[in-house]
Amino acid sequence: MVLLRRKIKLRKGDIMKKIYFAAPLFNEMELKRNEKYTKLLEEWGYEVYLPQREAGLSAQILKDESKNKLEICKRIFDTDLNGIKNCDILIFFLDGRVPDEGACVELGIAYALGKKCIGYKTDDRNLDFTGDDNLFIEGCMDFKVMHNKDELKNALMEN
Repeated sequence: MVLLRRKIKLRKGDIMKKIYFAAPLFNEMELKRNEKYTKLLEEWGYEVYLPQREAGLSAQILKDESKNKLEICKRIFDTDLNGIKNCDILIFFLDGRVPDEGACVELGIAYALGKKCIGYKTDDRNLDFTGDDNLFIEGCMDFKVMHNKDELKNALMEN
């Protein structure tokens, strides 16, 4: 659909919304998917905090054994925590067999801080007989999960 590729034009006085992108980032497929959606969100006119880009990947940073693991972990945690504090919206990617535990914590922090939280799930392999995820996870997202780009864009525009 052409609408999805069009940039949102900000008018004078409009404030660019900041999105925190909460998603797993532990393999090539996840990293590429995160970059692809970040680019799309930026094309839509949003500023995006992508943890893999902003704070780095601990596994890659820790390959250098001369670096202090505790210091690196604290730096990444603090950098990402500030990303959550400074965002307007958190998008939680729920794809995978189970929701990513780090993204669950990010979601909980954002929710506690009063941020708008949007769930996004295109993966249906873990649907149980109800089709729902954990009620505390879904509750942080007002029990609404988007399942395609159109729904995601509409949810973002509700802000």
